[in-house]
Amino acid sequence: MKKCLLAGAGLAAILALPASGFAQPVTGPYVSLGGGYDIQQDNFLHTNTGITGIPGGNASRLRWGPGATAEASVGWGFGNGLRTEVEGFWGYSNVQSRPGSGVPSNTTGNRNSYGGFGNVLYDLDLGQYGINTAGIVPYVGVGAGYEWTHLSPITSDNYDGTVDRIGGTEGNLAWQGIVGAAVPLNMVMPGLDLTVEYRYIGDLNQRAFSGRHYQPYGVNEGNVSLSQDASHNIMVGFRYALWQPAPPKPPAPAATPPAPPPVVESRTYLVFFDWDRADLTARARQIVAEAAQASTHIQTTKIEVNGYTDLSGTAAYNDKLSVRRAKSVEAELIRDGVAQNEIDIHGYGESNPLVPTAQGVREPQNRRVEIILK
Repeated sequence: MKKCLLAGAGLAAILALPASGFAQPVTGPYVSLGGGYDIQQDNFLHTNTGITGIPGGNASRLRWGPGATAEASVGWGFGNGLRTEVEGFWGYSNVQSRPGSGVPSNTTGNRNSYGGFGNVLYDLDLGQYGINTAGIVPYVGVGAGYEWTHLSPITSDNYDGTVDRIGGTEGNLAWQGIVGAAVPLNMVMPGLDLTVEYRYIGDLNQRAFSGRHYQPYGVNEGNVSLSQDASHNIMVGFRYALWQPAPPKPPAPAATPPAPPPVVESRTYLVFFDWDRADLTARARQIVAEAAQASTHIQTTKIEVNGYTDLSGTAAYNDKLSVRRAKSVEAELIRDGVAQNEIDIHGYGESNPLVPTAQGVREPQNRRVEIILK
């Protein structure tokens, strides 16, 4: 239990690191690679009657020291938070002792585990509940697969002069539960995320290994079964989403607008946003303040606040994002002295782009809110 608490504290400390950018749900293919710390729970020994001298049952068990683990996976994100992936994994740890054997001993050896999982994961969009995660996207998942364990070999030099040896390779059905978080590294490479995970991996059944008990007058041989594997894994890695759209070209310099006519029926102000963000920049707050001040100097009957997004992401997600942007501008107008009953907000998602683009392109001029004074 102490090891689990320490591992959880380490995971919380890494998640407290500042994030840069914002990681939206993965869309399309991706690859990941990670490694970390393996905490293997004790395995209890169950011996058959042919191996006298190797105690079994709940009294005798193998206690493992801290080890290492690694994984590599290929997956697909559906753009709505749901992901599926195929994963290969490996784990390693040394045996520390064999308590409960009845005869004191010095036990050495190690275990290698390897296999594959099919995983289903879900990225949690906490922003839709008003929770600011500073760009970090938590996720949960489950997986099922097959694990092989190789003991090479576990040798106990008993103080009574006998030697016990357990070895071989056995496989078993396995499952895992995953809790993690992705921290975007867009400043390094678009589509690159740092991932931090906790994984619990368990086997479904016991496994039988070959066992030998060496005595001065002979050798006893037979099967030695180990209780189901269970391990806690703390992993840090990288995930890269493939097929990222090329960065948009900077917009051409706008032509000098003609002089405005002496009388105008409406006035429009444009507030632009960073990709997948709904918070106001310092320049955006300045523009909103100008619109609020102008509304007090001209005859205004209605103030429309219309939110839009670019064409990256899903349509459903963009509809919600455009409303959040419009609400951010509305709140700033109210802070600048505009009465709330004079403001009418709308979210139009990815419709009516200023710059027509293909689906998936991140065009800065399309990420906007229009303030229209009528």
